[in-house]
Amino acid sequence: MRRGEVLIEPSVQYASAALKLGFAGDDFGYAIDFGFPPPPGPAAPPSAFDLDPEIKREAIWSGPFLRSSNLLVDRHGRMVRSREDRQWRVLSDRLDTFESVFSQISDPERAPEILRVREEIRRWRFYDHFRSDRDAPARQVQIGTRTTALGHNGADLAAAWETIREIGDAGALNAAVDDAFPGARVDIATDNGRFTLLFSQHGLLRPLTAMELSDGTLRYLLWIAALHTPRPPSLMVLNEPETSLHPDLLPALARLIIKASERSQIWVVSHAPGLIDALEREGACCSIEVIKDLSQTRIAGQGMLDEPAWHWPER
Repeated sequence: MRRGEVLIEPSVQYASAALKLGFAGDDFGYAIDFGFPPPPGPAAPPSAFDLDPEIKREAIWSGPFLRSSNLLVDRHGRMVRSREDRQWRVLSDRLDTFESVFSQISDPERAPEILRVREEIRRWRFYDHFRSDRDAPARQVQIGTRTTALGHNGADLAAAWETIREIGDAGALNAAVDDAFPGARVDIATDNGRFTLLFSQHGLLRPLTAMELSDGTLRYLLWIAALHTPRPPSLMVLNEPETSLHPDLLPALARLIIKASERSQIWVVSHAPGLIDALEREGACCSIEVIKDLSQTRIAGQGMLDEPAWHWPER
């Protein structure tokens, strides 16, 4: 069936349907398990949300590997408990099954691990797609406030740029612009609290506003602002940052990413060989190739014995 020689036939599913997500680091690990809710009983009122997934299990542990001895916070359905010395203490047995413990438990005394992991995840940054069309938020004049992290849609580009200039590394910011656009300069104009980005380059009779920039130039300025945040997170994920960029900009983009990786762990998802080659040339980049083999997505060259140690918490 996987080779396409035989039609795929439906079969009886015996295992529970599940969506599992998790991560682990040197200090803490976290995993969450989603599944279908049980069928409503005869006395239960009907609900329009009966097909919504519910959280079956959540776990927080210390260290990179989950073991029974290092489990700190354990959630089964509506009940969550935390470890206290060698004993377990129930924090709540009335959790909503559609919300995480991060949004329902806030107890710095009995469960400080929940607050620690929640705040760590909140600082992560995921940049999936910057719009660059005519109506893109980054092209519009916006009311500016101090912005220590560029928003996911880039609407606060001018405010983020000015924030970096005032409390971040203004020299590195200007150097990144010059590396990609030699002799260019970016200024921020303010008018009654509204911020406008101005791009000046040799040969232009006047500065260009964000509304007049090409898609590639605007996207590159967004990446500069995102990667020069004065409050660098522990993790940044960049999805296809090469989109709309001229191939000549890929080496400069690679240098920009490598420089930012000195302050944050950065994951880059890319289909551009030019960017991947530039990243590998410019610095210590660990490349992982994902391939599709017999309709299955897997990591190239990884065998069963090469997989990282990982244990999902059981339901």
